[in-house]
Amino acid sequence: MAIFSHPHHHWAYVWIPVFGSFVWFGMLLAMIITWAAQGGGRYAWQDSSVPYISDIGASFLQPLFIAGCSVTSASFILSLSIERLLRHHGRLHAHLRKRERAFASLSILGAVVGGAGLILLSIFDDKNHRSAHDAFLLVFIVGVALSAIFTVVEFRWISHNYIYVRQVRIAYVAKGTIAGILIILAIAYAIAFSLQPDAGAVLEWVIAFGYTLYLLTFAYDLRLSKGVHKYELSGREPKAPPPAMSQNHVV
Repeated sequence: MAIFSHPHHHWAYVWIPVFGSFVWFGMLLAMIITWAAQGGGRYAWQDSSVPYISDIGASFLQPLFIAGCSVTSASFILSLSIERLLRHHGRLHAHLRKRERAFASLSILGAVVGGAGLILLSIFDDKNHRSAHDAFLLVFIVGVALSAIFTVVEFRWISHNYIYVRQVRIAYVAKGTIAGILIILAIAYAIAFSLQPDAGAVLEWVIAFGYTLYLLTFAYDLRLSKGVHKYELSGREPKAPPPAMSQNHVV
């Protein structure tokens, strides 16, 4: 089956994760540049020498922080939801078992939980609502981590249903690698947060910028639907290609 047989059948939703990644990366960059341009001093509510993202986000840049987190959360949830819809309609390799559909739904639920945590931690700032802020930060990290794990498992099972799925394998290996590294860094961040606040702040910035890469993997996923009509990829492919006919075969 030729996946790219309809080159004009393509929608703008492919740009949703790209836009979300651009907004997230741009917000982080603008925040750290603004802090450096102001002299790189410590805020009154800052506990470490290196500012955490939330320290800068609690300053006059809070509107930017809230807007950036909201757009990023929406694009993350939309990307997963659209991908689920494309698989349901057979424009991406479809789910053939209940477990794949279940894990797809769980990944979206994790994204909703993580996205809500991200928006709420930006609203309940580190300056005036520290306890609530830390709680919502934990919700964000756990939600996104679970969503990533569910997505990787879903993709892994999908790859067992089809023989021509190099793109799906690339997708879940990329997601699994990036998510695995970020989860390990998040564990290190949780430890450093209490023991070495400066190291924790550096790790938080690294994780945040790394999250951009994870968001971008969904642009690759959605791009695979380009040129694919409805229900084109909705059936089970054979486990192995049929044997080639012998040249000596007599009709």
